[in-house]
Parts: sequence; C-alpha cells; structure tokens
Amino acid sequence: MTELSAFSHRNKVPPDPLNGFEGINRYWDKLHDSFAAKIMPGEYYVTIKDEVIVTVLGSCVSACIRDRVFGVGGMNHFMLPHTQEDVAYHIDAGPSTTASRYGSYAMEMLINDILKNGGRKENLEVKIFGGGKILRNMTDVGIRNIQFVEEYIMTEAIPLLAEDTGDIYPRKVVFHPHSGKVKIKKLRSLHNDTLIKREEAYKNSIDEKPSTGDIELF
Repeated sequence: MTELSAFSHRNKVPPDPLNGFEGINRYWDKLHDSFAAKIMPGEYYVTIKDEVIVTVLGSCVSACIRDRVFGVGGMNHFMLPHTQEDVAYHIDAGPSTTASRYGSYAMEMLINDILKNGGRKENLEVKIFGGGKILRNMTDVGIRNIQFVEEYIMTEAIPLLAEDTGDIYPRKVVFHPHSGKVKIKKLRSLHNDTLIKREEAYKNSIDEKPSTGDIELF
C-alpha cells in the first residue's frame, strides 16, 4: 500500500455498521488492507460491507456464515455453558438441554441477522473454527463446543465448506464475508495469559446465567 493510500485510510472512518452492531470495535487493519470488526467472547457481527471480521479463539468456537449469492455474512464467538445436566450425563450423550439452547441462541442470532439484512436460508454456507484444548482442568470444553456446532449445522442443512477445530492451540480467525475467504493463524505461543483469563471469565459468566432466549428462524 502506498504512502498516499495509507494516509487516506488514517483519515477515514469505518462504514456505518448495521443496526445493533454499533458497540463492536472496528478499525483499519493494515495487514489485510481493510476495515475490520473485532468480536470478543459472546459477541457476533454481521455486515453487508466490504470489511473483515476478526477474533481470537481458544476453547470457544466461531461459525463464519454467509449468503454466497448476496455476500451478506457474519461471525459469532461462543462457548456452551457447563450445567448441572452436564454433571449428570456423560459428554457422549450430547450437549445438555440448557447448553444446547444456549448454543442454538448463539447460532440463530447470527443467522437471523444475516436473513434480516438480505440473506436467504437456501444460499447460506458455513465454515467453523476453534474448540482448542487450552483451559486448565477443562479438557472437554472445546470438544463439547465442536460437537454442538457440527450437529447444529447438520440439522439446519447448512453446507459446511471448511473446518479447523480441536488441537491444543488458540487461533486467530479473519473472515471476509463478501468473498467467503477465511485466514487462520494458529498461535503456538502466547505472550501473556490474556486469552485464557478472558475465556475463563466468559465461561464463569455464562455458567452463572446462560442466555437461553426463545427465537425462531425466519
């Protein structure tokens, strides 16, 4: 990128976000030569603009969903809560009722906003990432998250185009909804424990009071 274009972008502001996403952190990403929206655990973002969505995943998972015809798409970042039902039943029995409702809520909020902004259910496609084993003393968290999102998209019959899940490393995910391209960087070393503390705090918050609102797909 030339000095002139770099200077021009320093003086530009990101395009207006869709309604409801004003609180998401957005900035100019020099590496990807694009405006970017950075989402944290429990957040999601949908756009119709030519911008990227960025997050860093440990045990959490993200679904990158887009309408392949109209280019509207978004990404979420979530984790299933650990519930009393999980204590009573082995993980092989599948996510608990409460955890499943929470995961469905996270997925349906993202899908509904894509559909509200011009997407069509029959055009949707998805790529999924995350679920690494990074939280201390919680070896099954990532596995449960992966199992849930795989089962969800199979039930909803949304084509799964790519998946990079599991392993022991955090991931940085960069999703471009217009093109559908995703860049993944596995973080084989962390400079500090910020990511682990962030996910542990998020996990504790949803364990205390998971959001399980009732919503329906359009």
